[in-house]
Amino acid sequence: MQPIDPWGGDAADTVGKVKNHMKPVLLTIDDDLQVLRVIERDLRKRFGGQYRILRADSAAAGLDVLKQLKARDEAVALLLSDQRMPHMNGIEFLQAAKEFYPEAKSALLTAYADTDAAIRAINEIKLDYYFTKPWDPPEENLYPALSDLLEDWGERYTPPFEGVRLIGHRWSPATHRLKDFLARNQVIYRWLDVDSNEEAQRVLASVGSEAELPLVIFPGGVVLSAPLPEQIAERIGLRTSAQNEFYDLIIIGGGPAGLAAGVYGASEGLRTVIVEKHAPGGQAGTSSRIENYLGFPVGLSGGDLARRAVAQARRFGVDILTPQTAVGIVAADPYRIVKLADGTELPGFAVLLSTGVSYRKLNLPGSAHLEGAGIYYGAAMTEAISCRNEDVYIVGGANSAGQAAMHFAKFARKVVMLVRAAGLEQSMSHYLIEQIAGTPNIQVECCKQIVGVSGTEHLETLTIADVHTGGEETVPASSLFIFIGAYPHTNWLPETIRRDAHGFILTGPDLRQGGPIPKSFGQREPFMFETSLPGVLAAGDVRSNSVKRVASAVGQGSIAVQFVHQYLTLVR
Repeated sequence: MQPIDPWGGDAADTVGKVKNHMKPVLLTIDDDLQVLRVIERDLRKRFGGQYRILRADSAAAGLDVLKQLKARDEAVALLLSDQRMPHMNGIEFLQAAKEFYPEAKSALLTAYADTDAAIRAINEIKLDYYFTKPWDPPEENLYPALSDLLEDWGERYTPPFEGVRLIGHRWSPATHRLKDFLARNQVIYRWLDVDSNEEAQRVLASVGSEAELPLVIFPGGVVLSAPLPEQIAERIGLRTSAQNEFYDLIIIGGGPAGLAAGVYGASEGLRTVIVEKHAPGGQAGTSSRIENYLGFPVGLSGGDLARRAVAQARRFGVDILTPQTAVGIVAADPYRIVKLADGTELPGFAVLLSTGVSYRKLNLPGSAHLEGAGIYYGAAMTEAISCRNEDVYIVGGANSAGQAAMHFAKFARKVVMLVRAAGLEQSMSHYLIEQIAGTPNIQVECCKQIVGVSGTEHLETLTIADVHTGGEETVPASSLFIFIGAYPHTNWLPETIRRDAHGFILTGPDLRQGGPIPKSFGQREPFMFETSLPGVLAAGDVRSNSVKRVASAVGQGSIAVQFVHQYLTLVR
């Protein structure tokens, strides 16, 4: 069989056509020409406007196409291959294709008898999806899943860059804060290290040496010197002020619980606003990989989850204010008024507290001034590429630490996990323990803790001690990521909202731990997620005795809306 020219013309015309068609590529492979024509037709019908649809009639021809595309620095978004092909089957092709385009989404066309092989491929080669032939009608059985895959790919794809550029020093805490802010708010940007990047040095020279770093450069040439997040938010179109004068439901905190409550509240007709201090997604939004969330067999990143949830909430009309900070709650029956840091107020009927938790910090001499300069709290995924071929240290033994270790292992020479406990079994999911054990450049050191840090402009050394013997060892280190427990964001709340000894909010039946039910409830019992202040509820990690899992937070946020409805029948 003669190879099919994937560009649909003579081989001599191929180079010119490639140069004139720079849209990302969808490549489909099938040795059955009739099936190949049908799948090409269906792909072109739905995706031809945004992508270039190429085809090949064998795995070998498909690899040749990828070689040509790679040589011309073209983007490939999706590889869609038939499973049953001679010489090299679809799974083998997709595995070989990763050498050229590891970030491309991969999908398999299978017969029903090949389903088991496709499922194995999800684990073995990280297959993104599989379709069972026939896929008619494509509007139901093909397009929705492919659209989802391409949307995910598009979030990571960097076209010829015309977006936001951030120029600063690697070890600058201010640079790290802005990198984190942009990344968590789903803003595609390019970071240029002024110490090593020629483009950064050229831009700095053109701006002037008196400019204070970091610099943020927007499309069109607007330059902000050492800006605050609020200044960037204004430029990139984030909303910090409310659109309505009154809300049925005010949600404080845009993590999984808050976003779920926003979706359910707005979809059921409630005027809903979310106030988020940093970026939607909360602590979960910084997770490099969540693999046990229902419905995502190959997992998804916290950023992906946040992006999907934000899009869903906005589709239902939720106002999302970020970066914006709530600093107080006032009861003015039947209303609840949330005071914001900029001096404005949000009046409404009900409030949901979903402010989550923050990682506890090291209490060691010299650690504070190294925050953002080698010492980071949470996954800090924006620093991963900077750690390429370096040794990375992670403190903690729960899921968040394990997910971070797996992520950094893709870049670092070695990842060392320091765990106080005798093992990971008490605090980490089994699937993560197995993944860590199977990753050769991750080293788990149990019964170890950090007792000292040192460095001038950035982290330089760690002193590690054995928790049993007290023996110490000092090692060179430039990157330390810390996951050592968490504390709730509740110190801004009025005293009328009861908390447990650790600051987590008491709700529902647990309110009796802090004394009798307040008289303000009258003859009724508090609702399940209601705090000691009627009309103010809490959901997610900030609740006392809550399960610290993303799925649990989502569930609580959605369920809390039902109690909001019940409360509204009392006051409206």
